[in-house]
Amino acid sequence: MYYPKIKNNESKKYATRILNRIEKLSKISENKNDITRLYLSIEHVKTNKIVEKWMKSAGMKTWQDQVGNIYGRYEASTKKQPAILLGSHLDTVPNAGKYDGILGVLTSIEIINHLNKKKIHLKKAIEIVGFADEEGTRFGITLLGSKALTNKWKKKWLNYKDKNKITIAYAMENIGLNTNKIYLAKRKIKDIKAYIELHIEQGPYLYKNNSSMGVVSAINGAKRINCTFTGESGHAGTVPICMRKDPLIATSEWILFIENQLLKSKTKIVATIGKINCYPGATNVIPKKIKLTLDIRGPKNNELNKTISTILKKAQEISKKRSIIFNSKKYYSTKPIQCDKKIKNIIKKIITNIQGNCPSLTSGAGHDAISMAKKWPIGMIFIKCIKGISHSPKEKVLKKDIIKTIKAYMEIIYNLTEII
Repeated sequence: MYYPKIKNNESKKYATRILNRIEKLSKISENKNDITRLYLSIEHVKTNKIVEKWMKSAGMKTWQDQVGNIYGRYEASTKKQPAILLGSHLDTVPNAGKYDGILGVLTSIEIINHLNKKKIHLKKAIEIVGFADEEGTRFGITLLGSKALTNKWKKKWLNYKDKNKITIAYAMENIGLNTNKIYLAKRKIKDIKAYIELHIEQGPYLYKNNSSMGVVSAINGAKRINCTFTGESGHAGTVPICMRKDPLIATSEWILFIENQLLKSKTKIVATIGKINCYPGATNVIPKKIKLTLDIRGPKNNELNKTISTILKKAQEISKKRSIIFNSKKYYSTKPIQCDKKIKNIIKKIITNIQGNCPSLTSGAGHDAISMAKKWPIGMIFIKCIKGISHSPKEKVLKKDIIKTIKAYMEIIYNLTEII
């Protein structure tokens, strides 16, 4: 067996086909004027059928599991070998971009197409999975597809409803899935050696640094906290500024503290106040209460917890100074996920050889790799998206970057099958 290097003319051809297929899938949408493909929808079914057809044409054996993930398998040079699993998701957020998730699945198919065309089989089998639901848009549960593989699917989820009061159970049965056989989606640890996910960055780092690709070092942990500042309402015209117990002013001071704290920090932690409600919300009334959400993310759990402690302590200090009451309650928490060191080094070496450098990034967004890391070593490759725009119709990836990525991806997969 020789190394299945992809030539320039081949990578250009493959990139063209990927982009054409992305355009085709972008037409499969719940709405005519945007891209919306939700879990267990007609669009989900149509997308799976088309992707399965492309997998078969690349020389893969295909199947769909009982939560709606679509698979393809390309056998190794010897029988009954475990697989390197390549994947990403096929669902979208409402009014989505074309490339999020899809690009990783379609690029993986081109790798198998190349191997099949050259009649090459590697030391390990290669499987591709198009995950059914990563975004969690329809039922409010993220990573549903990959959680089924890792046996983390909860039976109670079958009763969760979408905005139209349709349960997951009903929606599954409506497209021919068997809710009594969800457990069959679980994969055995011995059957998979590693999981690799190629994904658009969804941020501006690669674009700002003019790099086509980068290696992901970790997926940020995330904590979400509901916060309340309670003061004293009063007449907007009669209460002097110096006598007010205004929770909005306290909130503003706190938000600026968070920004300044993170700007001078050497960590990669980010924080967002994404939702603020002001009560009673009248033009001529000093606010009595401010409710807000704090979303804070970072690649190291100890740094994350320490930063949260500092931020919440400051909220109490500000509140005490202003005679305000502050309360907080954490309602969501995920730990950071570290990418496998050996896989990371392979990715970094190969990308460096191809583009002269390899930026190392943490992922601020969630990915199916989070679920997969519970059972297998993971690696992630980011590809540049223009201006870092994602979850938007303006999301864009350039053909020249896909061409480079295809060549790197083939070499990465080959090396992994040799080493892991």
